[in-house]
Order: sequence, then C-alpha cells, then structure tokens
Amino acid sequence: MSAPDPVVDLELARAHGLTDAEYENVLEILGRTPTFPELGIFSVMWAEHCSYKSSKK
Repeated sequence: MSAPDPVVDLELARAHGLTDAEYENVLEILGRTPTFPELGIFSVMWAEHCSYKSSKK
C-alpha cells in the first residue's frame, strides 16, 4: 500500500516553486485547497521555464 499524499499548504506550494500569490490564486480558482496531484499540475503549468510569465519583459 502506498503512503498517503502529503497535506497541501503554503509551505509545500513554495517547495513546488509557487509564489504566495500563485498559491492564493490556486485556492481562488478551485475554491478549496488543492490535492497533492493538483498542486503538481499547477506548479508545472506555472513553472518559470514553461509559462508566459518567463517571456514577459
């Protein structure tokens, strides 16, 4: 049996590379705390090297 997913909080979001504002945005979008897999998806979608924000001047 696999271990349960960790509890998602701001500290874990930061460890995944999200800023405080980005984590707050995730909470607003979902209307709840994201699951661990959802946090991973947001962190990849919004990763600096994968996102539009890295191409802004």
